Formats: sequence, C-alpha cells, structure tokens
Amino acid sequence: MTTMTFAELGLMKPLCRALADEGYTHPTPIQDKAIPTLMQGGDLLGIAQTGTGKTAAFALPALQWLAEAEGAPTPKSASVLVLTPTRELAIQIAESFQTYGRHLKISCVTIFGGVNQNPQVNKMRRGCDVLVATPGRLLDLMQQGHIRLGGVETFVLDEADRMLDMGFIHDVKRIITKLPAERQTVMFSATMPDEVSKLAASILKKHQRVEVTPPATTVERIEQKILFVNKGDKMELLYDLLTEKDVTRAIVFARTKHGANKIAQQLDKYGVTSDAIHGNKSQAARQRALKGFRDGKIMALIATDIAARGIDIDDISHIINYDLPNEPESYVHRIGRTARAGADGKALSFCCSEELAYLRDIEKTTRTTIAIDSTHKFHAEPIAEQHASGDIPKPPKQGRGQRPQGKVSRRPQRKSRGGGGGKPHRGRSSAPQQRAS
Repeated sequence: MTTMTFAELGLMKPLCRALADEGYTHPTPIQDKAIPTLMQGGDLLGIAQTGTGKTAAFALPALQWLAEAEGAPTPKSASVLVLTPTRELAIQIAESFQTYGRHLKISCVTIFGGVNQNPQVNKMRRGCDVLVATPGRLLDLMQQGHIRLGGVETFVLDEADRMLDMGFIHDVKRIITKLPAERQTVMFSATMPDEVSKLAASILKKHQRVEVTPPATTVERIEQKILFVNKGDKMELLYDLLTEKDVTRAIVFARTKHGANKIAQQLDKYGVTSDAIHGNKSQAARQRALKGFRDGKIMALIATDIAARGIDIDDISHIINYDLPNEPESYVHRIGRTARAGADGKALSFCCSEELAYLRDIEKTTRTTIAIDSTHKFHAEPIAEQHASGDIPKPPKQGRGQRPQGKVSRRPQRKSRGGGGGKPHRGRSSAPQQRAS
C-alpha cells in the first residue's frame, strides 16, 4: 500500500465511500500509478503481480468518468467495454464494478457463453454503462445484431497475456475493428511475453507503461516449495498434504480436464470434499463449485488453468500444482490465487522426472530458485539429483496462439476527460441527462 489516500488521487466521494465500506483506504502501487493516468483519459499498459488490485485500477477511473459524463448509453451498446478470457473472471470484474459503484447510478451487464443468451440480450436492449464480456459470446451477439460497439469510449483488455494463451487473439482483433477509432484503450497483465508487447503496440496510442514489479515475478508472501515425486505416487502425496492441519482451503491444479475430473473422483473416494472446475463444465456447475468452495463446503477445488485468472477468494491457504504447467507464466497466475489481500499462503508443486524441464523454465522466468521439500515420504531422490545436475532435455515448444498481424485504427487524444469547461458529454444520446455524482 502507499501513503496516498484514494481521495488524494482525485476520486470522488461516492467512490471513496464505497472503498471505505470494503475496508480500503490506501491504493496499492499499481492503483497509485495507473489511476491518475486513466483519469486523464490516456492509454495505458499496466503490469503487476496477480492479486495486487488491477481491477480497481481500471474500474475506479471508469466509474468516475461515467458519473461525471452526461448522456444515456446508446441502445445495444456500452460506454465501457471490458474484455476478459473466462466466465469466472467476467463475473468477478462485474461484481467489482457494482461494489465500487454502489453509490452511483451505473448499469453493468455481463456477457459470457455457456448459458441462455436471452437474458443477456434483454439487458443490452437499452444499452449499459459497463459491459464485461468474454470474446466468443460477445462476437456471437454482435453477429446477431444484439450488440453494437459504436458507443464504446473506454476499452479494457484484461489479462492480455491469457488472451493469447487461450487462443483468443483472432477474436480480440475482430472486436477491436468494430470499436470507434477515438477511444481510450487500457491493457492489464501480470506477465509480459513478447506476443503481448506486440499486441499492445498494435492497439495502444502514445500509451504510458506502468510496471510496479518485474514481469512474471511472484508475490513475496507466498512460501513456495518443490516436491520431487514419482508420477505414480502423486495421488497419495496429495491426500497426505490435504489432510494436514494447516491446509484449510486449497486449489489443486491439473494440466487437463480429464486429469482434474480423475483427481476429484479419487479424492471423493478418500473422503476429501472436492469438486472439479474446467472448460467442459457447464456454467451452472462451475458456479456451484465456486460457491461450495467459497462457502467452505468444498475443501479442495481441482482446476485447470481456466481458474488461474478467475478465482478471487480470500483465505486460500494452499495452491498445489499436481501437474506443473508447461507455460512458466501460468505458474505465476496459479500461485497468485493465495496470499491475497496481504495474507500469507503456500504453493506446493509436484515435479516428476517428465516435468523437470518445466521446473527449470519456471525458475528461469520468475528468477527464483524454489526451495525443495525433501521431508515427505514420497521424496524421489533420483529426480532431485537429476534436477541438481542440470542435465535436463528441453521440452517441446508449446504454442501460445497466433501472433497479432497488422495494426488497427488509432485515435487522437480524448478530449472528454480531464479537461476544463464543465462536465464531459458522451455525445451518444439526443436526450442527455445528469449523471449521479
């Protein structure tokens, strides 16, 4: 946290009151650096560790501008568009907008797949102030004529690196071509691979780069350990860990959907309450699992990387990487589900001989040597020795999605924010009305 208060950053009283209701009095470093730029209407590329308050960094300036602006949203459109990779993250971001904007008259709609589209279509008929969407369902509704993007004045691309990892780059580019050339563009990411830098260069104009920690670094309050184990002993080791007294709520990461289901089924046989969450689950099942986990009815949530960006639940004591990720940036996002809001947490990662190359890449990317836990009864000393020797073959390269091609239209500097001469007008309605302040 910084010594600056939210009020000193220039945020209006209704927003400061909502933040105080949540127990927030001082901005985090990313908020301290990003909010002033965004309140002036500039483009921004923000880089910060997961769990450091990136959502509030873009939501608070957007809410302030909406509260000060005149005019009603255009039917079937929105003033602020937030694009995010997963349903869970879309729901979480929308909840944040509603929480911070509780003392303002701001409308927010969430669009994602896996559910009936009719309620979403009905909500968009009148338009809204904030639209939080996943790319696939947004494009679908655009093609059907239910959503138009002509009224968007602020575009936020959240979890930009994950958009590339999950193959959304072509959808993102299609959506960008439908946005007004004159707009504010904001990108946030916890890691910064080359592909994200190229994407940023293609859509941002004269942007400010705000970076509060080196890319792909991990939160200091997370105690990280590597557990060398033979592949066939992983399940018994997992059971041993989950039955220890200090494990109160854990997310267990598997590499595949089938693997997540298998782990959950086995844990149920062992008497450990668990549920799996991944892309093949219906939205209702995923929300049910998250609710059970949040309410404490489920002690272990078994997840694929879809959950690494979409779970913001306090008091997660442990992250367990049953399978090491083959992308080192995913490791950062996985373990960032613990040690949130200033709490401590533990990240335990299983590593069999087949995963040694992944471990090497993780340590190289995060610039960290992860401590080895050799005290568990399944410790595989030959694997530890192989790791120490450094004689590890390179793993096959994994695709990160297609690189962005070409550039999109760029806009002149916005004049509707941060200037004098009265309140800005959004210029989209023939019958403007005063916004709540």
